[in-house]
Amino acid sequence: MSTYILDTGILLGYFKGAGYASYVEREYAISSPPNITVISIVTLGEIWSIALQRGWGEEKQQKLREMLNTIPNVDISRTPIIERYAQIDSYSQGKNSILPLPRHMSSRNMGKNDIWIAATGSVINAILLTNDNDFEHLNGVFLTVKYIDQNLK
Repeated sequence: MSTYILDTGILLGYFKGAGYASYVEREYAISSPPNITVISIVTLGEIWSIALQRGWGEEKQQKLREMLNTIPNVDISRTPIIERYAQIDSYSQGKNSILPLPRHMSSRNMGKNDIWIAATGSVINAILLTNDNDFEHLNGVFLTVKYIDQNLK
């Protein structure tokens, strides 16, 4: 059994029926018990922002609501998630005195939403599925990150 947390790009791929979503399903079986798949509450905000920015009509928004109702979401207001957010942000900036960046790695600015998503996944011990490279420096440090190429089918 594995627990997965989806980054917004993966969730969007599932909504659109993208080939890489089919790949995720075949490779990780995220919809099949006993695996558990969740999203951060932050991802809800991001996906709804995408819907508004792209002018999705009521029919498409209803389809999105139906899909989102099938995926549990995790609130970020829990103290362990807030503390992990601070750890990940300071680590990424190269300013975490307890857990410094490896010598070969330079500091980086992460989007604040990405930090929340990573912190959530880290605290619940979930594997983060993403189609961007913003999380790669966290792999094996705070959580397991699986990069999904959007060209996969």
